Amino acid sequence: MNRQIKAPQVLLIDHENNNRGLTETRDALKLAEEAQLDLVLVSESKQAPVAKILDYGKFQYQQKKRQKQSARTTVKEVKFRPNVGESDYQLRINQATQWLGKGDSVKFRVRLRGREHQHRDRALELLERIVKDLKEAGKIQSFDRRALVLQLMPA
Repeated sequence: MNRQIKAPQVLLIDHENNNRGLTETRDALKLAEEAQLDLVLVSESKQAPVAKILDYGKFQYQQKKRQKQSARTTVKEVKFRPNVGESDYQLRINQATQWLGKGDSVKFRVRLRGREHQHRDRALELLERIVKDLKEAGKIQSFDRRALVLQLMPA
């Protein structure tokens, strides 16, 4: 940043995003001072490093914001009914495996309607089968047997 740049010449991008080409570092610093901004190295290359005239504080803030956004995990939700078909079950398990592989958490929810409430044991068996099928891809974050909700996080 600014006077810490050791290279004699830099490829300069000014504060209006215009490519100024190969410029002496001293001249680039003068341009940055005139615009009351900072000269910041964006990338270090062998021939000539790329420098940009910008507000360094704002640049740091935007970088931190991008890092937080990329580090944030998302929760994907899969809904089942207790009498789900085998092909639908396999399709959803494969999708959940992909999501867990990408680093997302997956929430499984079994919905009961009408007379299905009399067979809660089938819904619990379905959730336990999901845990067994996904034990390599993810680990249990929470398992609410009363609400029939299972949340897995990447292993």
